[in-house]
Amino acid sequence: MKKIFSKMQEGKSVSLIYFLVLAYTIVALIWWGVLLFRQSEQITRFERQNLSLRIDSLAQPVEHQLELQRINKDEHMRSFKYIGEGGIFLGIILLGALFVYRAVWKYMKLSRQQQNFMMAVTHELKSPIAAAKLNLETIRRHRLDEEKQAKLIDNTIRETNRLDQLCNNILLAAQLETHKYQLFREPLNFSALLEGSMKELCGRIGTHNIRAEIAPHVWMEGDKLMLQIIVNNLVENAVKYAPRQTDISVSLFESNGQLKLQVKDEGPGIPAEERKRIFLKFYRVGNENTRKAKGSGLGLFLTAKIVEQHGGYIEVKDNLPTGACFEITWPEYSIQTA
Repeated sequence: MKKIFSKMQEGKSVSLIYFLVLAYTIVALIWWGVLLFRQSEQITRFERQNLSLRIDSLAQPVEHQLELQRINKDEHMRSFKYIGEGGIFLGIILLGALFVYRAVWKYMKLSRQQQNFMMAVTHELKSPIAAAKLNLETIRRHRLDEEKQAKLIDNTIRETNRLDQLCNNILLAAQLETHKYQLFREPLNFSALLEGSMKELCGRIGTHNIRAEIAPHVWMEGDKLMLQIIVNNLVENAVKYAPRQTDISVSLFESNGQLKLQVKDEGPGIPAEERKRIFLKFYRVGNENTRKAKGSGLGLFLTAKIVEQHGGYIEVKDNLPTGACFEITWPEYSIQTA
């Protein structure tokens, strides 16, 4: 908490110093302009006085008038030069300041997201480790009947699987961003893959009612592991935000010649202004101090990346009357008869 507050104060201090320096630069530029105009007026006044000494306006009115016009023209040219060069210089300063400010703000925003990510990951890592440790210490210290011991062992395996999945997500996110992960594409029965994932999720998640409507015999070319990650991430994301004992529906169907996968929940939904940002790395709705749902901010980022690599796209819609609907669309697939 203190670190986050310190980061916020640091960001405000940097912004204040930045704007003070920018304001000083602009004021200094304007002051230099004022001095140049004053100098130009002095030059013009001196040349007019010198003109009166060199040429008599009564004896040589034409020559005097032409020389006076030249002096006035020179003054106008100097003014135009000062305004033009000053305007260009000011424009360059403001444009450069805009780029610098955007870069600094982007860096600070990324730094805050990484800070939130580290806090979330630390919590996500500690929770399964603490649960597994407690279960193992209970088994070691107490003589339990086989049923209770088996239940504790199952819980421990579930927590270690959760820990393993988090580590895989972190590693996979780094590999996808550096383009080091190569998809293992193969023809696969996507319907069977989804049905297997649903059975595994139903056995692991007892807090919600997972309902599946999967079109049979849908085949597509893709990476089996990556497609399983898509389904798991979307369902687990729904579990985090939807109230307990509510329905989470997973549907695979054809619509207008395209294959669609929908995951719907009955949670609070996602505001329209947040729907594009939720697929950014480390991004989570709200902040680490106000949100209650666990998470690292990597699940939806990985999902969007994997969907993109499989030639599809993902979007978020409202699930009426309440909740969110994540919809993935693939234009390329095939349906085989049994």
